[in-house]
Amino acid sequence: MSDKFISATIPDWSRENCTMFWQPGKKLLASIRQYQRLRNKASFFFDSFIQVLLLQYRFWSVVTGADIPINSSLGGGLLITHPNGIVIHPKAKIGPNCLIFQQVTIDSRDGGIPIIGDNVDIGAGAKIIGNVSIGNHVRIGANSVVLKNVPDNCTVIGIPARIVKNGTE
Repeated sequence: MSDKFISATIPDWSRENCTMFWQPGKKLLASIRQYQRLRNKASFFFDSFIQVLLLQYRFWSVVTGADIPINSSLGGGLLITHPNGIVIHPKAKIGPNCLIFQQVTIDSRDGGIPIIGDNVDIGAGAKIIGNVSIGNHVRIGANSVVLKNVPDNCTVIGIPARIVKNGTE
């Protein structure tokens, strides 16, 4: 099936399901999701359970070596198969059904917040820095440095990243 036929806006939550015991990336995401669901509940039970969730989150953050803030805006269906070294800015927004490989940095510069679209694949070691908007169905090559906006349906590579394939061609 071509990527163009995968829905960009409807999260595929099955991508986040743990199918084996040792899947640290999925366990980290699960602890973030559970915390975000319960953080606004007010009761002694929920307060105690939130403390346990925070411990789980910290454990999986150490195991994975990932710096993904617990209050991150992460779209559903996020896939982080090799989570080591992933750094995400606390205010960055990531759309549904994205794929992030190891050593990826999504960070701000001069107060600008990165916004990642839906169904975006980010290769190992890629850096997305500054007030950057990444469109839907975009592929970012390994070790690329994205400093400018990227339109929908493109493939970008290089330092600084440039478009090598435009989906409209």
